[in-house]
This record gives sequence, structure tokens and C-alpha cells, in this order.
Amino acid sequence: MATKTSRATKAPGYKCAECGWTTVKWVGRCGECQAWGTVEETGAAVARTTAATTVLEPARPIADVDATTAAYLPTGVDELDRVLGGGVVPGAVILLAGEPGVGKSTLLLDVAAKFARTGQSVLYVTGEESAAQVKLRAERISAIADTLYLSAETDLGQALGQVEKVEPKLLVVDSVQTLSSADVEGSAGGVSQVREVAASIISAAKRRNMTTLLVGHVTKDGSIAGPRLLEHLVDVVCQFEGERHSRLRLLRAVKNRYGPTDDVGCFDLTEDGILGLADPSGLFVTRTKDPVSGTCITVTMEGRRPLLAEVQSLMAETQNSQPRRATSGLDGSRVAMLLAVLQQRAGCQLQKDDSYVATVGGVKLGEPATDLAVALAVASAKHKKPLPQRLVAFGEVGLAGEVRPVPGINQRIHEAHRLGFTHAVVPASPTGPGQVPAGFSVREVGHLTEVLDLLSLKAGA
Repeated sequence: MATKTSRATKAPGYKCAECGWTTVKWVGRCGECQAWGTVEETGAAVARTTAATTVLEPARPIADVDATTAAYLPTGVDELDRVLGGGVVPGAVILLAGEPGVGKSTLLLDVAAKFARTGQSVLYVTGEESAAQVKLRAERISAIADTLYLSAETDLGQALGQVEKVEPKLLVVDSVQTLSSADVEGSAGGVSQVREVAASIISAAKRRNMTTLLVGHVTKDGSIAGPRLLEHLVDVVCQFEGERHSRLRLLRAVKNRYGPTDDVGCFDLTEDGILGLADPSGLFVTRTKDPVSGTCITVTMEGRRPLLAEVQSLMAETQNSQPRRATSGLDGSRVAMLLAVLQQRAGCQLQKDDSYVATVGGVKLGEPATDLAVALAVASAKHKKPLPQRLVAFGEVGLAGEVRPVPGINQRIHEAHRLGFTHAVVPASPTGPGQVPAGFSVREVGHLTEVLDLLSLKAGA
């Protein structure tokens, strides 16, 4: 039987007091966190080499591996299952990150309760709140279940002890930055602590075939706090997004070892909890009896999901030499570019008007396919002529005024038809719009002036 041997060589070592980064020589600036004057000598850095040991479980042909144990398990939250590719995988470790107050804890508490109602045991470990505080939120959102166990722990050893006792099929840790290990130096949330906590929890999850959901904090620039290694260790990384003053929440998978990363889940955050939105377009579109100038409906793609959104514009004449350009929910520089294209390529005189362009419902539109809707909303507001109420428009507008093709034209058309729209202005493409639903009219255009002529939005029309 082979024996385990090791060799150790001692050399001077230095360590950053802020993030735990180590180096063999002193430097004035940390190579990891870029902090100055935080690298200090730690005495000795030990480099080890490990010999081979006895194999406990021999390797098997891949065809003989039983894959049924890794089948998807639905969580009971359809929008989360959509993002994950069908549900959670036993033994998978999922990291959910988002801004403070976006609803991460509310979502995972709802997931834990619905999963527990299937008869499976669930352990919810909270390090940020007391058990009583979590119980109050659970009562408010109706997340009470007999097999949902709650533990308020900040010590990693105690949390793993709870796992040994409860033996859950689903573990929720809120959050990974609040747990700390007594065997590792540094405070909770530090690089070395987060690395140890994540590694220990992942090891337990794989050994027990236990699905684990980890809550992760984010930094001020929106990236996940802690070492980058954390994102590499977990199986799935999800971002939970949403404006503080908006009810809409979007869930995206940045990394997914078991499914796609091009889908999005939509949620409505209310006083009674968080609800999945199978059809969220109603939040972004206003319906009025009388047509109003300066509004245009577009179809944007969030991953593989088409969503209808409304763009509104208001043009007000000004005496200032520099007209104001204000936007909300849109890229200000791109809107300014579209205003210049309208003026130079389509003859819209906008140099004496303040322009205000915004989206409805707090949605953010960053896709170039919304260019045509923005241009039509501005032209409609300028000439005070409303667009047809059952019209949608989408397409990218170039600096020459050309309307360029965008992906998913047929999918966008079918979504507009499903929601009661009857007409669409789309960019001309070599393959055409595809199969158009019965009773739906599609007009392909190649230049912005064609659209303005079609809708009688040119000067003097």
C-alpha cells in the first residue's frame, strides 16, 4: 500500500493584511486588492508536494456512470426553474448575488418553503438576521412548511453541524460572507474566510448530494464580493437585478454548468412576497383609450425571451442655445445619436427643442433593436401625431439612417401578435420576417425616411 509523504521547504513569506494574498518577497502594493502598504512578513511560507495515495473509488467508464441521480428537481418557482434550465440538480451549488434590498432573501425563503412542501427536508442558515426576524418574513410571504428548518449561525463549524443533524436535501446559506471558520485567520467576509467557507460547504454538498443555494454580496460596482475563485468553485452563478423604486426583478444566469445562460426570469416584488411573472409585458406598456403622440411600442429580447416595452418622448420648445437631452431607462448617448440622425438624415428640426425620452415601468432598454421605436416616438412627439395604437416597431438605426436587421424578428412578431397587436414595422432582411400570423401585417423598411413617410411623420406631412 502506498504511503503519503511530503517535503517542505521554508522560505520568507509575506501576506496582505487586507485580502490575504501571499508572495515570497516584499512589495509595496498588493497584487490582488491593489492596496498600498498592507503586505507584511508572516515568517515562513511552506511549499509542499504530495505523493500519490491509495485509490478509494476506482475510475469507471463514463458509459457506466448513473446519471439519474443528477436529474432536475423542480423548485416550485417556475421563473427560477426557467433560468436554471428546468430546476435544481442534486449536489449543485448555486450562488445568487444582487444589490442590497433587491429581494434575494425573500426569493430563497420562498424557494425553500415550496421545496419543503414536496416532503423534502430543507435547512435555511441565516447569518444576517435572527431566527425570529426570518420567521416574521416567512409569515408575511406565506413561507411556512413543516420540513423547513431554520438556524441562525455565523460559525462555519456550527452550520456544518446543523447539516449533519438535519440531513437536508436543500441547503440555503444567507449569506456566504457572514460565516467564518475558527481555523482560518481574518474576519468574516475576508478573502481567506470566504474561500474556506465556500470550499467546506461545496465539499459537504457534493458528498451528501445536497443542493445548496448561497447568497453572495456585491461590491459598489456590481461585481460579486470576495475572491474571484468563489465564482469558479460553484456550479451556477445567478445575478438578481432590479431598481429600488421598481417592482420588477430580473434573474439571469451568468454561469450554468447544467443548462443555458441566455434566459431570464421575471419577478414582481410586492408587500406579500415575490411572484413569478410568466407574462411581464403588462408592466411596461400603458393602454389608453385615446391615442397619444410621442409613444411607441417595441419588442426587446431578454435572453431568449421577448418582452414588449413602451418608449415615451416629450419635445418642448426652448430658447436656450443648448437644448436639454434627458433620458430614463435608455442609454443617453445612444438617444443623442438618434436625435442627430433624425435631424440630419430625416429632416426633423430638433435643435430648438428640449427632448425627454423614457421607458414605462422602470425597465432598462439597452438593446440596439429599440432604436427604431425611440426614433418614432421622438418624431411623433415633434409633429404631435400619434402612432397607430396596435403598432410595434423594432430595428437598429445606423448613422446613415439605415434600419438594420436584428435577431429574433419572427419571435418578436409572434409575441406582439399574442398580446393583441396587428401591425409591425421591422427591418428588411434577406430571409424575410418568416411565417407571419394570420391577420398580422408586417412592413419591412430599409431606411428611417421610409418609416416616417409611411406614418406621415415628416415635416409638412
